[in-house]
Amino acid sequence: MNPAGEPVSPQLELARKLNLLLDVVVAEGNTPHTYKQIAAGLEARGLSLSRARWAYMITGDGPLVTDADLLTGIGEFFRIPPKYLLGSGDLPERVDAQLVFVKSLRAKRVVNFAARVLGDVSPETLRSITALLEEDMSRDDVTLPGVRD
Repeated sequence: MNPAGEPVSPQLELARKLNLLLDVVVAEGNTPHTYKQIAAGLEARGLSLSRARWAYMITGDGPLVTDADLLTGIGEFFRIPPKYLLGSGDLPERVDAQLVFVKSLRAKRVVNFAARVLGDVSPETLRSITALLEEDMSRDDVTLPGVRD
């Protein structure tokens, strides 16, 4: 379900999971994986992934990818149990822990940006903005759709 309580398509659910994996790599202190790195990692496993297919997989805009070998390869590339991407697994513990961290980082970035833009605001106002952002971030999934290249 999305924040409005409406069901999410399987394509968007897969995109959410993939984008979460991409975010976790960054949260762990690494540079974001590019399409080329992912494609090379899959090629080393005997699999191929076109740029167009990857783009619609991470945006949720195309047909649902159900290729078990491809999804397993992507799971292995990101060091998670493949069943997570195949739809039968829970959020891996490592990903779940990093999700909390990513949400916190994003909230802090927004607060820092707001503090710079708003300039001279009272500490009470800044605390109120921070509390609202943290509340909002705790309700929403973290996704950043888009092709990283």
